[in-house]
Amino acid sequence: MSNRLFRGIIHRMRDSIDRVIGVVDENAVVVACSDLGMIDETNEYLAMDMAENQDIFVRDGFTYKPMGQPGSPEYAVFVEGTDETAARYCSIIAVATSSIKQYYNEKYDRGNFIKNVVLDNILPGDIYTKARELRFNTDVSRVVLLVRTTSSAGVSLFEMVQNLFPDKQKDFVFSVSESDIVIVKEVKPNIDSKDLEKLARSISDTFGSEMYAKVMVGIGTTVVGIKDLARSFKEAQVSLEISKVFDTERTIVRYDNLGIARLIYQLPTTLCEMFLSEVFKKGSIDSLDKETLFTIQKFFENNLNVSETSRKLFVHRNTLVYRLEKIKKLTGLDLREFDHAITFKVALMVKKYLTACSHKY
Repeated sequence: MSNRLFRGIIHRMRDSIDRVIGVVDENAVVVACSDLGMIDETNEYLAMDMAENQDIFVRDGFTYKPMGQPGSPEYAVFVEGTDETAARYCSIIAVATSSIKQYYNEKYDRGNFIKNVVLDNILPGDIYTKARELRFNTDVSRVVLLVRTTSSAGVSLFEMVQNLFPDKQKDFVFSVSESDIVIVKEVKPNIDSKDLEKLARSISDTFGSEMYAKVMVGIGTTVVGIKDLARSFKEAQVSLEISKVFDTERTIVRYDNLGIARLIYQLPTTLCEMFLSEVFKKGSIDSLDKETLFTIQKFFENNLNVSETSRKLFVHRNTLVYRLEKIKKLTGLDLREFDHAITFKVALMVKKYLTACSHKY
């Protein structure tokens, strides 16, 4: 919040209060005062008092009221005197500055503006008008990253992410829930997707090494301008949801790298059920045991190569061929044929999707 705004409030109130009044910042430096000679004065002991007190306290003949989070106040208002009248004046000034600060943040704060754009809480027609008011650069490339954690240390994690992106004129960080932290990052035009993955990996590694917290990072597509930031955010959300359904091992997920999983996720469940019934006419996919499904997974991982798959599974080549013949007999699909293998792979993903939907509802 601008010191000029604080000074304006104090200037308008000084004729109504017959005492010295003012505001100190988080470092206990006087930034606004009815006695202009006190501006820029500081007191190191006052800074400690502000951090230790959540409510009104007295020091050196003045009454103070800290404003902001307990232990880390944004500022404090003060009034000359230590009597009840001074405390009452202090409370009145605190209410006034708090209300005006909230209005200022809502009208002029860029971080709050970006949050409203990302969460789709602002009308499209108002976006560029507001951007002009804030002198906000709308012609650069940005991407939205969504950091999700199951850790309970939400405040610490949020502060850590903020520290990783200190340039508050270009990058914006805010929470949307106890587990989700949003990063709106300014990037170079035509940035390589792998560079975004490296950035996400550095975030994940920092959380793991310093907070021992496991996080997932969803990456939306890069957009130019600000109107499409809401879309990039939704893509980051969808990335994490799809990864949870189809690939629980991945912690860094790019929307533009989801492949066919993205298509399946958008299909109606009735269509998916119809597809499974058509693919497995000869028998249900549920008839395949865990060993068989594991064999299929390894066969796909080794690009349908029988020799390589048998080596990775530590089984004889003929044993693997026997298992594949068994699968063909049960399902009617020969995984050694490319078209059949694609159909089976998609069917397994559809099955995972339907299973996730049934658990969800």
